[in-house]
Amino acid sequence: MKYSFNLDKEGIVFAQRYNINASYKDLVAACDAIRYMKVSRALAVLDGVISMEMPIAYKRFSKHMGSRHELGGRKGAYPVKAANEVRLALLNAIGNAKNNGFEGEEMIVIHSSANKTRIERRYPSKGSISWGRGMYGRGAINHSDIEYAKVEIALAQGHEKAITGRMKYLIKGKAKMRINEKKAAAPATKKAKAAPAKAAPAKEAAKAPEKAKVLA
Repeated sequence: MKYSFNLDKEGIVFAQRYNINASYKDLVAACDAIRYMKVSRALAVLDGVISMEMPIAYKRFSKHMGSRHELGGRKGAYPVKAANEVRLALLNAIGNAKNNGFEGEEMIVIHSSANKTRIERRYPSKGSISWGRGMYGRGAINHSDIEYAKVEIALAQGHEKAITGRMKYLIKGKAKMRINEKKAAAPATKKAKAAPAKAAPAKEAAKAPEKAKVLA
């Protein structure tokens, strides 16, 4: 099989899925979301999209798309169908890694891409009956095409020679983003725990007049 990954392939495990009938733009966003992540983390991201608990950011193809507070104001969505297809490709790569003696879930996604393969013109059942009559048919202006795409996944260990310096830099960047997300969530929990402690003096002040009446 031909892969678009053109660097040293030694020590790298690949997987592909062809003829996927899903949105090419959504597949690109799903592949961008898991690239340079640890496999276990990538699976968690895709599972969050499928269950519609956590959106993924759209770097491209985001016109008229709403911003998401979960992503810090960046534009994002829940491409469930595309995430399912990318997840299947990732599971295939994990299986190939285990067959080659690697621990699949401990590897890193160093390559994930989606490419459009072919486009088929979709014709309605009317065929040429509506041709030239301004209705939906062979000569209509509005029509819908069927677009097929392919997804590629490549996994490698963190110490492989095939991982370039730029890849290592981006892998560290993804890890830092994850740490910052955890730190951003931590102060919210601390404030929630500190709230009852601040409310306690108010309760004691409310009970003070009652104690004074008892002593009188």
